[in-house]
Amino acid sequence: MSRKPQLRGRAARLAQLLPTGRGQAARTPFVLLVVLLLGGGLIGLLVLNSALSEGSFRLDDLKRATKNLTDQEQALQRDIDAYSAPDALQRRARELGMVPGGDPAFLEPDGKVKGVPSPASAPEQASARTPLVLPPEAITTAPAAPPATPSPAPGG
Repeated sequence: MSRKPQLRGRAARLAQLLPTGRGQAARTPFVLLVVLLLGGGLIGLLVLNSALSEGSFRLDDLKRATKNLTDQEQALQRDIDAYSAPDALQRRARELGMVPGGDPAFLEPDGKVKGVPSPASAPEQASARTPLVLPPEAITTAPAAPPATPSPAPGG
């Protein structure tokens, strides 16, 4: 029973621009937008998860390589320690023909000699079977017994 008034002129043209009937938005674009957002989110999560997994595998590889290099460094340090042990240095010096020096003699600023100079003793002949360089496994690093020192005479 209610009638809409008839519009004329400018009001009629403006009324044509407004939708007639109930105002319902189209559902298809909204559903497509929601599906695209959800799909994009899932694909983004998949890519992120894959990148994290790849980084984890690379981290494991780098940790393994670091462990191997650390083990190698420690083995090389053991070799250096074995070669630089005092008994190993002494053995190597004897193999090269070096002899231990005696008591040193010093020159004072006025030209006097302090101490008694003496030549070094002749080198011992090394056996022909002794190699010039021994592997670290063949060098014993046990400390040598200290040389026996004479006990001081009583009252003297």
